[in-house]
Amino acid sequence: MDRTNATLTALRRILRATELHSKDVAQSVGLTPVQLRLLKFIGECECATAKSLAVQMRVSQATVTTLLDKLEARSLIDRIVYRFDRRQKMISLTPKGRIAIENAPDPIQKIFASRFEQLADWEKSMLLAAAERIASLLDADNIDAAPILATGSIVDELDAEFIDPSTHR
Repeated sequence: MDRTNATLTALRRILRATELHSKDVAQSVGLTPVQLRLLKFIGECECATAKSLAVQMRVSQATVTTLLDKLEARSLIDRIVYRFDRRQKMISLTPKGRIAIENAPDPIQKIFASRFEQLADWEKSMLLAAAERIASLLDADNIDAAPILATGSIVDELDAEFIDPSTHR
């Protein structure tokens, strides 16, 4: 197999790994990886707002609001009017939301990060340079992307707007 095909095969295996992980998440807790990540951000802080979550996830506030609407409809979060500023709503996990986080498999990002951190500095630099070069070859330099791995195969139409790379060209 020539190097081009070998590289494309490796990229396909990476994409497939994220797809399989997404399916595992969906089956275990019925959430997309993006929804699960948002729940985890909410669980990590006691006074979350849609704006603070959007900044943390590096997405628009409108995207976070759409995701929050879905999580609230499933009774995974509560929105409570902030007593000092009635325009603000504080977001917190419900007991059902905490259970969803506890039952979810380890995120693929966590697995990757754990293994990546064990590499020598030169190897980390080499992999980063290669990944950035691949992104450049795919004209993906200017695509807004958070460090959250997800695929569009299990998300509904509203979530797909957030994670579908074709909408960011």
